[in-house]
Amino acid sequence: MKNPRPPGSRFAGLLFPLILAAAVAGGILLWKPLTGIFRDPQRARAWVDSLGAVAPLAYVGLQFLQVVVFIIPGEVVQIGGGYVFGFWGATILSSLGILAGSVFNYYVGKLAGRPFVERLVKPEVLERLEHATTSGREAAGFFLLYVIPSIPKDALSYVVGMSRISLPLFILISGIGRLPGILGSAYIGNSAYRGEYGTALAVLAVAACLFFAGLVFKDRLTEAVHRLLSRRPKDGPR
Repeated sequence: MKNPRPPGSRFAGLLFPLILAAAVAGGILLWKPLTGIFRDPQRARAWVDSLGAVAPLAYVGLQFLQVVVFIIPGEVVQIGGGYVFGFWGATILSSLGILAGSVFNYYVGKLAGRPFVERLVKPEVLERLEHATTSGREAAGFFLLYVIPSIPKDALSYVVGMSRISLPLFILISGIGRLPGILGSAYIGNSAYRGEYGTALAVLAVAACLFFAGLVFKDRLTEAVHRLLSRRPKDGPR
């Protein structure tokens, strides 16, 4: 006798693909004009002035989209946010938007399940991420993956949703793991606004070096995470 389908599985299987498709469509339609604004500091300032009090909410929504449509890099928007909203303003607004998108992805992974996630994440990427966290210490494994530059953190949120990690723990892991990148991007944008172009370029160069190092050594780093967490503590004296 076949096991009955869990309650809500059919609903999740239908609803989440529709929501995700709508988010992807919105991201594709809006991404080019909105990122075009953030590439030009003067246009970004004019955009904020035209929206008034709605601008922070629109920025949070844009960050949400770039997390859900995870093939879109969000660094341009985060740096532009630092220019427009200042260091702390951009840090807070980016964190809120990224958190909302990450939670959405987490629930997509949890409710829609593996078959759906396999359609979003490339098989080799999914295999690498899961391999790094099969040591029985999932929380530590996912945290280390969030810290490593160039790891697809938005896609990683879907994978975490399929694990046993609770939502509060996921928020803690992803929030701390993403924070250095958010802070760095906001600092670059804010430094550019203050005319400190040398500082902005220096931080950008360091971030670029870390990213490319992570890109080149990504497989080795994820394997190192797996080996590190698979170690068993040595037996103490008897």
